[in-house]
Amino acid sequence: MKSTENIGWFADIGLHDRPHVGGKGGSLGELQRAGIAVPPGFVVKTGAFERFIQALERHSPVRARVEALHADDLAGVTECCKELRARVEDAPLPAEVLDDISAAYGALCTEAGQAIAVRSSATTEDAADASFAGLQDTYLWITSLEDTLRKVRSCWASLYSVESVTYRRKRGLPEDGVAMAVVVQKMVDARTAGVMFTRSPVSGDRSVITIEGAWGLGSAVVGGEVTPDRWVVGKITGEVSVREISDKQIQHVPAPGGGTESVPVPEEQRRTPCLSDDELQALRAVGRNVERHYGRPQDIEWAICRQTQQIYLLQSRPETVWAAKDAAPVARAAADPLAHVMTIFGGRR
Repeated sequence: MKSTENIGWFADIGLHDRPHVGGKGGSLGELQRAGIAVPPGFVVKTGAFERFIQALERHSPVRARVEALHADDLAGVTECCKELRARVEDAPLPAEVLDDISAAYGALCTEAGQAIAVRSSATTEDAADASFAGLQDTYLWITSLEDTLRKVRSCWASLYSVESVTYRRKRGLPEDGVAMAVVVQKMVDARTAGVMFTRSPVSGDRSVITIEGAWGLGSAVVGGEVTPDRWVVGKITGEVSVREISDKQIQHVPAPGGGTESVPVPEEQRRTPCLSDDELQALRAVGRNVERHYGRPQDIEWAICRQTQQIYLLQSRPETVWAAKDAAPVARAAADPLAHVMTIFGGRR
């Protein structure tokens, strides 16, 4: 199936399409085109969101109402966001948007009940200089077209959460430049999942890769509900310098009828490493490839399929914390370059 004005398949998009597919969408397309294994899927482009918002604004303003808000007026922001989110979640989709999403869903999910993830992908999200990842929504293990359409609208509505609106108002971002794309991709039934940093998140050391993982879906790790196993691996040598195996008491797994649930990890697995040494080295190799492709350190989400043991990447975004520290000037430049010298020697004769 070909991409359209409303739908972009991963194979057809990359980082240069971020204004139309958002940070997550652009990254997933870029990874697939670079030969990295990602679960197949498509992006509901920002054009679909724009058509939807235009239809809403024929009845009453949306963006102008947000721009009129003051970030410090929490009561006003909360009331406005509640109303806007309800409007977005309840409004019907424009016919051409509905048709394109339905056709793409049918091409992706060729069997009834196949599980997908629906993930928001804001155009300003995952940028190296202005990331607000985590302020939008993700829905896992969705098993029907009807629920997918609802979750797409919910992702759009999350752009009008109190946190997201306050973030934009504090930074003075124009609403006309803010849009929401939505990633729709097949779920990985993860035996193990987690995150990987191609630069130490603790020390900033670029010679190591830090890998964290736990049993089940990665949402338990990303959400902080389980203390993951942690390894620090030499980026070039592959030497494991840190090996911390935690007591992993819970895991997220698919729930009957859709969605996910938290269940206890069997006693014999709780203190067992969730990755073998071979899998550690395979993840290291993937991390190096991704960093080489992007030309800078990355924060990566990964999963290992329960059935095939295949490693999939679910997301890769630029590392921002240490990059910002590197970019910060060591000292403020003086307006007069001689001022420092004169301060030292000015009183000497």
